[in-house]
Amino acid sequence: ARAAAPATRVGERCVAQSERSGHAPRLSARHLVAGLGIRALRYPILWERLAPHGMENINWRWADERLRRLSELGIAPIIGLCHHGSGPRHTSLADENFAAGLAHFAGLVAQRYPKAQVFTPLNEPLTTARFSGLYGHWHPHGRSDAIFVRVLLTQCRAIVLAMRAIRKVNPQAQLLQTEDLGRVCSTPGVAYQAEFENERRWLPFDLLCGRLDRSHALWQWLRGAGASEADLLWFRDNPCPPDMLGIDHYLTSHRFLDENVEAYPAWSHCGNGRRRYADVEAVRVCARCPVGVEAPLREAWARYGLPLAVTEAHLACTREEQLRWLGEVWDTALALRGEDVDVRAVTAWALLGAYDWNNLVTRCDGFYESGIFDLRAPSPRPTALARMTRDLSATGRHEHPLLAQPGWWRRPERSLYAASRECVASGIEASGVAMRACSDAPPSAGQGAGPAIQHGAVRHSALGRGDERHDALSHPLPLRPVLITGAAGGLGRILSRLCVMRGIFYRALTRGELDITDPAAVEAMLAETKAWAVINAAGYTHVDAAERHANACYRANARGPAVLAAACARHDARLLTFSSALVFDGRRAGGECAMPYVESDATAPLNVYGRSKVMAEQRVLDIAPRSLLVRAGAMFGSGGAHDFVAQALRTLAGDETFVTADDEVVSPTYLPDLAQAALDLFIDEERGGWHLGNEGAGRWAGIARRRAPMAGGG
Repeated sequence: ARAAAPATRVGERCVAQSERSGHAPRLSARHLVAGLGIRALRYPILWERLAPHGMENINWRWADERLRRLSELGIAPIIGLCHHGSGPRHTSLADENFAAGLAHFAGLVAQRYPKAQVFTPLNEPLTTARFSGLYGHWHPHGRSDAIFVRVLLTQCRAIVLAMRAIRKVNPQAQLLQTEDLGRVCSTPGVAYQAEFENERRWLPFDLLCGRLDRSHALWQWLRGAGASEADLLWFRDNPCPPDMLGIDHYLTSHRFLDENVEAYPAWSHCGNGRRRYADVEAVRVCARCPVGVEAPLREAWARYGLPLAVTEAHLACTREEQLRWLGEVWDTALALRGEDVDVRAVTAWALLGAYDWNNLVTRCDGFYESGIFDLRAPSPRPTALARMTRDLSATGRHEHPLLAQPGWWRRPERSLYAASRECVASGIEASGVAMRACSDAPPSAGQGAGPAIQHGAVRHSALGRGDERHDALSHPLPLRPVLITGAAGGLGRILSRLCVMRGIFYRALTRGELDITDPAAVEAMLAETKAWAVINAAGYTHVDAAERHANACYRANARGPAVLAAACARHDARLLTFSSALVFDGRRAGGECAMPYVESDATAPLNVYGRSKVMAEQRVLDIAPRSLLVRAGAMFGSGGAHDFVAQALRTLAGDETFVTADDEVVSPTYLPDLAQAALDLFIDEERGGWHLGNEGAGRWAGIARRRAPMAGGG
């Protein structure tokens, strides 16, 4: 998973993720990377893409075009040659000829691109060996220690031979080797398993550095798993120490093992042939286990003394949590540099997001996680991470009000399991790793030049900046709220709940607490709270009644948002407000709403309610152009009196007949989904009008029929 997501094998099917993300055909998108201040980009020049049918049939056109464009933009490539469980169909990570084949390809790449300086021939060899040789997730789908060891040794030999071939062309070429170094904690009953896994995680680096000999802690285990003495000692005699160790780290990297399996969900149950135990994320259970990237960076530095980079730092989560996670990783890197730990770079992965990594690419579900850019738009849309990345590249610091609050992994709700359970943090004290409790603040800023930011893919921009100081993100920030108006309504209640879940400091205001049509009251509230944003969930919602009470409708739906916009403009606060699909007349496509309306369509309201929303849109965007205006259609999920689905279920559950229209086509949208998406767009600082809705369409009567079984109705 890199800036350009590589090809992977799902079962026996090859899936080109760079095609799914649109990166492969989207050559013109490279300028987006340059706009982030990137000067180096980790880029896939993959064996399986360029030579799927043999070296004699290599097609260089794809790579030539893209590397030429990167050169024009002043971006240096860090070239990856093969990714997790991949390679052409005719080979396999368990194939004894795999290493020679990759080395042959590496030599050809070096000849074709002699100016390339940094290579990652294979990504995460240990992780790949676990998933491909031990767990059966990826090709060749092995499930034994023997296949695991064979796959690991094959990959590490391939790395050595590939760098040897590259250095025949360019003796100065550098190896950036990546791996996930998550630590395992446990209860005392399975401490032996934790100790084994904590030692095993070093194997790729130990092999490449020539450290594996008969005295190694895992020598006998490797021999027992089928590795010959000659195969193991080959690495001692052919060392290829990385020029930089790339540490890939996720909140799920640190694990916790517990033999008391009844306390954990069934999906976590596994074993080692001697004992059953649960394997869960340490952050969800054990306060003594390290949280974050500090521990693996310290341990790697203490063990090898080689330059370090955080080469993956992604969080599949809501936008503000992604910002907080990148901020914490950046802070950690700065703090360690201040202690003379040679941390060279931090990666803001992933540039274009990723597909199906929630299931470890074991299925093609089409599940998409956005990254620096969001692909769910006609062209890649910069997210809040893009702005953060750009700031870190330019100045080493980034400010956002949401960074004043800790991420979920530092909040009490992180615990899903028995947090008080006895824990053996195997080997942590002995390794000298400094641990912080989950409530600790991120490390403070280090003195000296900050590490380079690497982006989504992206890896190394310029490293040192003389004696400039780059302040950390963890400098004290004032805790400023988001104001939510209309707190008593369905949308207001859901937005408030989501702010609690997402760790967003907020103040919810009912109509009795704030009349949004009163300029003086709104002005006073913004001055008092110093809110950085306002989310307007207030308004007149009775569409039919609006025909009889037009003045009240216009006052709430048009005047109120305009008053908020004016106050936000004066206080430099951002505004999110909601509009409606009723700004349209529904006559598109011959009277049926088979074709969805888009933002550029002209409004044509048929009623007072729709006209009040059009007036609000015009006033808000005229007064405060930075405002975000979300149009939504038919909604359900509030549970209130006006929630169509809830009303239908209540009626049917009472054994009554539910009557509804059958002549209107809508795209029913689940209110929490709408609120989540709107919050993400708001944090991304999007502006202007946006249409948000769930996929699909149907008539109200059909929707009621499909939901009837939930209430026991026919």
